[in-house]
Amino acid sequence: MDMAAVTAVLGAAAATYGLRLGGLLLSERLPQSGGFRRFMEALPGTILLSLVAPGILAAGPWGAVAAASTALCTWKTRNVFLSMIIGVVIVAAARRLGL
Repeated sequence: MDMAAVTAVLGAAAATYGLRLGGLLLSERLPQSGGFRRFMEALPGTILLSLVAPGILAAGPWGAVAAASTALCTWKTRNVFLSMIIGVVIVAAARRLGL
């Protein structure tokens, strides 16, 4: 067994657990109103965008078309699963057709 890999996994697990535990212990001490609350409410969307945006850009123009179609479908139908399928099909078709 590679000790460097085991050490890396254990270190990552400890860091993740520590961050989660710290968040739980500190959550009661954070401001519950004002600008900080608005910031915290917007944070999940910004994190999601930071994870998704590189994939959209890497897929090129068809990635942008797929992302826009996914967003429009989600907005109109409120069906996230259907929206994801539409986005994946658009990118897969563009790749298959060599576009």
